[in-house]
Amino acid sequence: VQLQASGGGLAQAGGSLRLSCAASGRTFTSYAMGWFRQAPGKEREFVAAITRSGSSTYYADSVKGRVTISRDNAKNTAYLQMNSLKPEDTAVYYCAAKWAGSSWVEEGSYDYWGQGTQVTVSS
Repeated sequence: VQLQASGGGLAQAGGSLRLSCAASGRTFTSYAMGWFRQAPGKEREFVAAITRSGSSTYYADSVKGRVTISRDNAKNTAYLQMNSLKPEDTAVYYCAAKWAGSSWVEEGSYDYWGQGTQVTVSS
């Protein structure tokens, strides 16, 4: 499956952004979806994940309550709504697709990755 992330940009602290991840090439509903981010000088970290049907979601503690992951299976697209943005949310955000495996937070559990979209939050 090919993944195309978009929606990043510059936002002020306290603002909002919605990231999109458009999938193509394989049956979208066969994959759980996740979002990760990588800040400058840091390792890539888990942000959020959603099951194939969208019935369950998982969040990193650092974003819980501020971020919502969702998906529209009819549009083959996953979303990451980010509210109350903080400067520490500044990172390149990646979407990823997962076929199987029990871990939601480990990069190695994901099979396909998008190219990343930059989010910059100014204070």
